[in-house]
Amino acid sequence: MSGLAERCKADSTLRVKEASKHGGSDNKIASQIFTFRELASATQNFRAECLLGEGGFGRVYRGIVESNNQVVAIKQLDHNGLQGNREFLVEVLMLSLLHHPNLVNLIGYCADGDQRLLVYEYMPLGSLEDHLHDISAGKRRLDWNTRMKIAAGAAKGLEYLHDEAKPPVIYRDLKCSNILLDGAYHPKLSDFGLAKLGPVGDKSHVSTRVMGTYGYCAPEYAMTGQLTLKSDVYSFGVVLLEIITGRKAIDHSKATGEQNLVAWAIPLFKDRRKFSEMADPMLQGQYPYRGLYQALAVAAMCVQEQPNMRPVIADVVTALSYLASQNYDPDAQPTQTYRLAPGTPSRKTRKVKV
Repeated sequence: MSGLAERCKADSTLRVKEASKHGGSDNKIASQIFTFRELASATQNFRAECLLGEGGFGRVYRGIVESNNQVVAIKQLDHNGLQGNREFLVEVLMLSLLHHPNLVNLIGYCADGDQRLLVYEYMPLGSLEDHLHDISAGKRRLDWNTRMKIAAGAAKGLEYLHDEAKPPVIYRDLKCSNILLDGAYHPKLSDFGLAKLGPVGDKSHVSTRVMGTYGYCAPEYAMTGQLTLKSDVYSFGVVLLEIITGRKAIDHSKATGEQNLVAWAIPLFKDRRKFSEMADPMLQGQYPYRGLYQALAVAAMCVQEQPNMRPVIADVVTALSYLASQNYDPDAQPTQTYRLAPGTPSRKTRKVKV
């Protein structure tokens, strides 16, 4: 595997031209190369107390780099996991080339023997998934303003990949667990191992084997393997629905017909009187009804079955940035009543801020 390490070292210093809005000049970007011993020391030999989470790719640990006392997140790839050498190299190169406030920062990596580790900036609030699903006791519930801020920020990260990266980058794995939050709930896209360079010139798509997460994949990509920028827009629509409703993209604990979030939502999109039933019960009615309607309208456009009917991500950013700018104060709004959707814990009439 020494060849991979050499390729990574050769590409660890890359010259990229940042978009004018993010600096405007050529910058030399360097990713630090760590030894396995350094990262083992940073995590106290990968102690269980340092474990932040794990998945099909391996495990993520909280660590402290001894040379500068920087707190970092260290992803140790499983030798038999879903993220192999190819995905490791793609992630190193992508995050060395791509820089934006809504993309996670890659600090460095380790390709030492058969060990593959990635070192990122530490995101203290974990993933968006942690704050929407299976919320632990004592954790703050996301209010409406924070949800719109997160949605707008994630969309801006995707806009950078689609419109400012040259050639464009298709993220291909947008989901709540890949949206990380800093201490101020500022979102950053992470995990670029499945990212693909998008079509250029007259080409409308790139063909590739189907990868990603069930429930988030655009239908045309799942069926044909044809990947476009609009495939990411569909995935974003699913994430936006999760942010609004608090439901999972796929939830096998729900009744038949409600397990797939998009399939559940599509009939409800057709009746504005049912929009309040779609709001996350955790919001407890604390949201602007007009804002809810507008956010659901954006989500509905993103999850259109036909790719050409979906908006470009720049238009999504415009809409969500507006919603995020409309600070909602539940104590300064008139109220109207509504009833919770059937199946929610309480059937009492609650107040909704409009």
